[in-house]
Amino acid sequence: MTSFGFGRELVESAQGARIRTRDGREVLDVTGGVGVLNHGHNHPRILEARRRFAERRRMEVHKAFFSPYVAALSHNIAELLPGDLNISYFPNSGAEANEGAVKMAYKYHGGRRNTILRSDISFHGKTLGAGSLTGSSENSFRFPGLPGIVVHPYGDLAAVRAAVEAARTPGGECDVYAIMAEPYSASSMRCWSESDLYELRRLCDADDIMLIFDEVYTGWGKTGSLFYFMRYPDLLPDVLVYSKSLGGGKASIAGYTARERVFRKAYDRLSDVILHSTTYYGFGEETVTAIEAVNIVVEDDYPARARQIERILGPGLNNICKRHPDVVGRVSGVGALWGVFLSGGPKVLDLAAKLAPGFSGDPQFRTKLITLSVIAELYREHGIVSYYSPNADNPLVVAPTLAIEPEDVEYFLDSLDKTLAKGLPRLLARFVREKVGSRWPAGS
Repeated sequence: MTSFGFGRELVESAQGARIRTRDGREVLDVTGGVGVLNHGHNHPRILEARRRFAERRRMEVHKAFFSPYVAALSHNIAELLPGDLNISYFPNSGAEANEGAVKMAYKYHGGRRNTILRSDISFHGKTLGAGSLTGSSENSFRFPGLPGIVVHPYGDLAAVRAAVEAARTPGGECDVYAIMAEPYSASSMRCWSESDLYELRRLCDADDIMLIFDEVYTGWGKTGSLFYFMRYPDLLPDVLVYSKSLGGGKASIAGYTARERVFRKAYDRLSDVILHSTTYYGFGEETVTAIEAVNIVVEDDYPARARQIERILGPGLNNICKRHPDVVGRVSGVGALWGVFLSGGPKVLDLAAKLAPGFSGDPQFRTKLITLSVIAELYREHGIVSYYSPNADNPLVVAPTLAIEPEDVEYFLDSLDKTLAKGLPRLLARFVREKVGSRWPAGS
């Protein structure tokens, strides 16, 4: 339902915030590659770094040799992060990085604690371990995962305190080894309050609980600061997880960085040194790409670019909310990451939710169908690629590359306004006719 042309439309090339399809159509991309493309498509400096690496026949992978690329990237990230966040691992994906962070937290306590906390709307990945820590409807089928998971409402500090107390042993000892938290939830556009983030840090300090911040999506400038948590002075997680745009849109690389004392206690001994590693540790081209991607973030001040985008998107989307109150329930966002929460529509949609194959019983069917009809109209009539979050309230996500031009942001706002002005009945009728009618022949 979310694809364009069910695979019939193919991309020929892409540059910056623009995509060109095989049939010569130019499309504005406001998805930002779902967090991967902070640098945009095919950033010239990223392409050049990879070209140099290939031309010089640099060594790609070899565990028997020290990797200067891993060392350089680790050093640069340590220089950028606050406090003693300075020991990094570089796996291949955000899910793997989250699992590595959890594994380090468990090892830090020597396996003597058995409980980990996560929120009800969390998204940490789709592997067995990370997936079991994810509350998104995308992971609604529960595969076997990590034991000892306790769920609390997002951003509810009182519920976290209660969960920690409930997990104490009969002797009063804390049994929680880690709390997974997204300071800003990119899939639901919610955030922890500043005061509660500091209290969460104090709560973890009191019982030596490892605080893990998942900034896979929100990192590298997306929200107007290098990482969302860094807008708050002296706030430190024990482990920070990041990925997506770390690879500059070209490399599949993730990272998690731990405070030095956490690493030392968990792994800093010969017997444990390879308890966590990866086949591609020391990979050259991906790490070289990430080094250049981080350089660009710093030198071109991507957090400032996100704030500039916010100055256009924020007022623009709020104005659209006021102009179309029957369709837009609210808008919420920060930096270059915003959600438009659509609602309304005819009551017949509730009946459709009960009858539609694959959607039976989905309480969010109405919202999804409305949002998808807007996405389809933006693409068809205005040449704009957008997407919606499958988590929580399913907002239409506006999260462009940080390389987008201001006039392109204005064009998106104008196009969204014109789309919503057509009214939901018209948008829905066209969407259902095209999507459903194109897949099943008449009479089927």
